[in-house]
Amino acid sequence: MSKLIRINTRTGRTTSEELKKEYRLFGNRGLVAKVMTEEVNPKCDPLGRENKLIMSTGIFAGTPLSTAHRLSVGGKSPLTGTIKEANVGGNAGYLLAQHGIRLLIFEDIPGGNDWKILVIDKDGKVELVPADEYAGLNNYALVEKLKGRYGKNIAVASIGLAGERGYLNSTVQVTDAATGYPSRAAARGGMGAVMGSKKIKAVVVQPAARKYAFEYADKNKFDAANKRLVNVLLSGTSPMAGLAKFGTISFVANTAAMGIMPVRNYSGEFFDAKRLDKINGAALLKKQEKRGGKNGLACQPGCLIRCGGIYNDSKGNYLADGVEYETVAMCGTNCDIDDLDTIAKIDHMCDDLGVDTIETGATIGVCMEAGKIPWGDKKGALNLVKEMMQGTEFGSLLGQGTAAVGKALGVKRVPVVKGQSLSGYEPRNAPVVGVTFATTPMGADHTAGVMMRPNADLMPKVARISMSSMMQNNMATCDNIMCMYAFMSTMGDPTILPDLFSGAFGGEWDAGKITNIGRQTISMERKFNKAAGFTQEDDCLPEFFYKEVAPSTGAIFDLTPEDMADTFK
Repeated sequence: MSKLIRINTRTGRTTSEELKKEYRLFGNRGLVAKVMTEEVNPKCDPLGRENKLIMSTGIFAGTPLSTAHRLSVGGKSPLTGTIKEANVGGNAGYLLAQHGIRLLIFEDIPGGNDWKILVIDKDGKVELVPADEYAGLNNYALVEKLKGRYGKNIAVASIGLAGERGYLNSTVQVTDAATGYPSRAAARGGMGAVMGSKKIKAVVVQPAARKYAFEYADKNKFDAANKRLVNVLLSGTSPMAGLAKFGTISFVANTAAMGIMPVRNYSGEFFDAKRLDKINGAALLKKQEKRGGKNGLACQPGCLIRCGGIYNDSKGNYLADGVEYETVAMCGTNCDIDDLDTIAKIDHMCDDLGVDTIETGATIGVCMEAGKIPWGDKKGALNLVKEMMQGTEFGSLLGQGTAAVGKALGVKRVPVVKGQSLSGYEPRNAPVVGVTFATTPMGADHTAGVMMRPNADLMPKVARISMSSMMQNNMATCDNIMCMYAFMSTMGDPTILPDLFSGAFGGEWDAGKITNIGRQTISMERKFNKAAGFTQEDDCLPEFFYKEVAPSTGAIFDLTPEDMADTFK
């Protein structure tokens, strides 16, 4: 049976418990929701002693299922005040599964200012060790030092100076399986600040000397279903087959053509086609060929989607682990920047400092709208990120996120929901995503469910709302199990998921029983938020989306909180 490890950050005591039976059929996001609703006061201070920092693995962690080893980092968000789960790839979930660990729960806060690292050694011993020597380091230097001490094959989940300083935009960075760099971000909601409040600089996991053996109900049935999925992923028939060639930057061309990519702080305009050619998938490939970068890398062991990559600078030196769609959208078109090198530099600096590229791009866009720097100012954008790294007075404000900066600068058009910035989708031209941004318990988060369809604003309101409901439920289910790209690849064979569950846990499974995991997850999250004080009135987009017509398509967002009240019914 899998284990739950509790770490009291005040006393330094660690304890191991057998995972509750009722927790077994939840993973990742669902486990965060279970712990939060059962153990955490919804009205607590996110950076206080009552909040908990949760790291959880997926339902099928410990099996050979492709992408089953994502890691969730959760708690009450200091950015949004809501329940929060940030999902990330990398190798930490995989190595935790080798030790049979499904949950790490960090409790309380220390009385002093001494930093600690949680170390899980090869024999499964769990210990908090002093880490003051690592305080003040950003993530790349930190991981290099930790590998020198604990071995080059370790997994690390860490915070940089942003988490130490309590920036509300801070991330927890996880080492990438292919490169070993801390380039995978549990990005949204400020979980790095929660980790910092508990004085945990990093979690280090060594490969297990004796690997945990997953307990199957019918291993042959599981293996047969897994083989069918492997065949789909390797045959090129998966809808995600092209990601190995380009990575998620391949989405740029289509979303831009539909007016869905944000441009100049969600102005609703199209981005110039010639300029777009400088930052799309084809432009990335040209630079890869010239500079010796790579695509088709797996961010977590055993991933067959392989959407990761290496982006090198003009001298052929490593700069970033690929350049993903959201970073191009938010730090590129949203800021009127058409230079991949600049976007990749921002990406690297954000990973090193430990801040979310989505929130950072939105924050820079608001600064440009306020006239702090001109639109498209590449050097100015980089300097703003440098200010966050240096901890200047304005840099510290930038670290508190888009809502705080917009208020301080007196900007009227601030693209946030529940205190968190929108990600890379224009909600007037992608209104189903707009419903998701408004109603998800997580704040404006694309991972809650994305559906892009031309002229969707012309669909009946009830259709847009029901589509968002369906997508949010599917994604909540997915976020208990695996990466969404592999999850989508199961859709062509409706027997794969039921047989995986039946083979792993026994009993009869169908689509309804599986998606009920997602429904329960969202229900728990909404219960937490309601107890925290959130109401229907909080489920809305910023006012300008309702009043300003998108010049690209003539669309406007016309769904009120009252219209969207039945999203989860």
